[in-house]
Amino acid sequence: MKKRLFLFLLIFVYLQAIHAQSEVSFTINNFGIATKGTFSDLKKNIHWNPQNIATSSLEATVSTATINTGIQARDNHLKKSSYFDIANYPTITLTSTAIKQQADNKYLFEGVLTMKGKREKIQFPFTVKKIEAGNLFEGSFEINRRDFNIGGNSISLSDKVLVYLRVVSSD
Repeated sequence: MKKRLFLFLLIFVYLQAIHAQSEVSFTINNFGIATKGTFSDLKKNIHWNPQNIATSSLEATVSTATINTGIQARDNHLKKSSYFDIANYPTITLTSTAIKQQADNKYLFEGVLTMKGKREKIQFPFTVKKIEAGNLFEGSFEINRRDFNIGGNSISLSDKVLVYLRVVSSD
């Protein structure tokens, strides 16, 4: 019994370490200053087949309630209906429709980003690197926040948001 419990704890700690290595972050200019933030509680469903990329798929979801810009008052404001409206839209999801190889360890993600009830087609380059814990997927893309009804017209807040993904998968 003690061996099973110990094994379970080891597996749990290992999976938590993999989860902690993943990151979904963003940067937006606010009053001309790059403001950074993250989302946590990343859930991922990755089927990676480097021998046949066409059969691979990626899906990632984050909880909008986990937004963290380092300033609690700003985070609370961003959770309201004029921004992420976490009560009605609790998640942001990125789902692949196709993955294409561009070069060694370099790929093109094609898929759909769903945020605040809006679905937009998106594509961006990403890399895959073999690491001890499995595979490291890294990529970034730019979106227009207003395409997703995130905030309204603003003189001080940029429409462009840079999103950075760093996802570790044991697949």
